[in-house]
Amino acid sequence: MSTIPRASSAIPGEPAHFGSVLAHQPAIANAFAELYGRFWDSDVVAARLKEVARMRNARVTECGFCRNVRFDKAVAEGLGEDVVDDIDDGYETSARLNDAEKAVLKFTDALIHDPELLTGDAKAAIKRHLSPEQIAELGLGVTLFLALAKALIVLGLEPEQMDRTVLPTPAVPEPAE
Repeated sequence: MSTIPRASSAIPGEPAHFGSVLAHQPAIANAFAELYGRFWDSDVVAARLKEVARMRNARVTECGFCRNVRFDKAVAEGLGEDVVDDIDDGYETSARLNDAEKAVLKFTDALIHDPELLTGDAKAAIKRHLSPEQIAELGLGVTLFLALAKALIVLGLEPEQMDRTVLPTPAVPEPAE
C-alpha cells in the first residue's frame, strides 16, 4: 500500500495524516471527531468488543496504522495480543476468543464482505450476545472503522513502518474556547 500522501496537510508545518488532511474541512473534522468520540465514550458495547471488531477490520483491509494501534480502554478490559492474534481467518476455532467475540467477528465480516454471512447460526449468535442497541452501535462502529481504514489507505496516509502502539481511546473533544 502507498505511504506517499495523496492529500496535503491543512496544518502548516505538520505532515499529512488523517487529522491534518481532514482539517481542510474544519466543520466536518469537528463533527467527525465528536461522532467518533461519542462512539468510543459509549459503554453500550464494551470497548473490548469494539476493539475486536476494529482489529478484524484492520486485518481484512490490511490497514497498517489500524493493525498496529490498540486503544487503552480495550487493553484495560483484558484484550491482549494473544487474543488479537486469533482475530484472523479461522477465528471460529479459536480457544482464546469467547462466543460473544466470535459473534461480533461474524457480524463484522458480514458488514465488510457479505450480509449473507449473517444468517442462521450467525444471526442467532449475534442476537443471543448483543441487544438491538448494541447491534446498532457496533454496526456504526464497523462502518466507521471500514471508512477510516479505506481513507488512510487511499489517501496514502499509512506509516511506512509502525511499532505496536497503545493510544488513548478516542473521546469527545473538549469544546474550543
